[in-house]
Amino acid sequence: MKIWFNRWFTTVSHYIDMIRDNEDHREFTIYGTHPNKDALYLQNCDYAFVEPDISGEEYIKFCLDFCHKHKIDLFIPRKENVLISKRLGEFEALGVKVLVCPDASLMEKLDNKAAAYQTLLMREPIFSIPDYYVVNTIADFEKAYKLLRDKGHEVCFKPVIGEGANGFRVIKDEIDSISQLFHQGIGYRISYNHACDILRQQETFPDLMVLEYLDGREYSIDCVSSQDQLLTAIPRMKGDGRVRELVESVELIQLAHRFHQAYKLPYVFNIQVKYSKGVPKLLEINPRMSGGMHVSCLSGINLPYTAIKVLLGEQVGPLRPQFGIRASHIEKEMILKYGDIS
Repeated sequence: MKIWFNRWFTTVSHYIDMIRDNEDHREFTIYGTHPNKDALYLQNCDYAFVEPDISGEEYIKFCLDFCHKHKIDLFIPRKENVLISKRLGEFEALGVKVLVCPDASLMEKLDNKAAAYQTLLMREPIFSIPDYYVVNTIADFEKAYKLLRDKGHEVCFKPVIGEGANGFRVIKDEIDSISQLFHQGIGYRISYNHACDILRQQETFPDLMVLEYLDGREYSIDCVSSQDQLLTAIPRMKGDGRVRELVESVELIQLAHRFHQAYKLPYVFNIQVKYSKGVPKLLEINPRMSGGMHVSCLSGINLPYTAIKVLLGEQVGPLRPQFGIRASHIEKEMILKYGDIS
């Protein structure tokens, strides 16, 4: 069976290993593509290709052509997964099963953090939502900042559409101490005046969320499900530095079940929350494998392979993850080989 991963995170290399090392001893041939020939996961694929650096409809045509040319059976997309969800019928016509939520409207809303918040607030509340405003002018940014400060919040901002911590900043106006300068760096901090100077370069800018900064622990909840049932939810606490811990939090697992009951998101998804004064508040929901899901797989559950079994309509037995596991990682060098990358 041939599986294709298009433009993905480097950590997808772990998921490739897990899919190969499956409990059913099923054999897979892994195809990988990325615009950068140095993308490390390409080194772990059976067949690797440099894909064109294009987007939108042009990219969908590339995907359909790639699936047809290489007779792909399973497609696990990251790039353009919302648009791919809208065009599932064309992939199914080629005999390709795609590991992406078939509800394109829900995918589109979850891809936009503000739209996701608005969607969730329209129904019976599942998550607590941070105080926030969406702005695209300097005047609205200044107004949102003042309103949040008047409520007693520390303030941060991030792009409405984006991945990871790209564009995320915490507004800190106090002067750094010598200890912070020497030992902590500036991280994601930015002064209010500096942020305003940057944003006023343009009359309007892409939508930005200005919101309360949450200062508690952050958790990622990695989930595998069918449309009818959430099969498992594994809360992963982000500790100090690179430390991660798998925590059997009844509160967070119940949140994941309530979300799935309401929205029926299938296959694999990730919920990120952060605590504030003892309350878990939603950061975002990712309808795909998260970048750190391999840590959750230390629970003994092969999440990527389980998601594939669900996609194929196969029976999945009871999943009983092990919690209380603490983990970290170290960097490892890799010699790049290009003989098999086209």
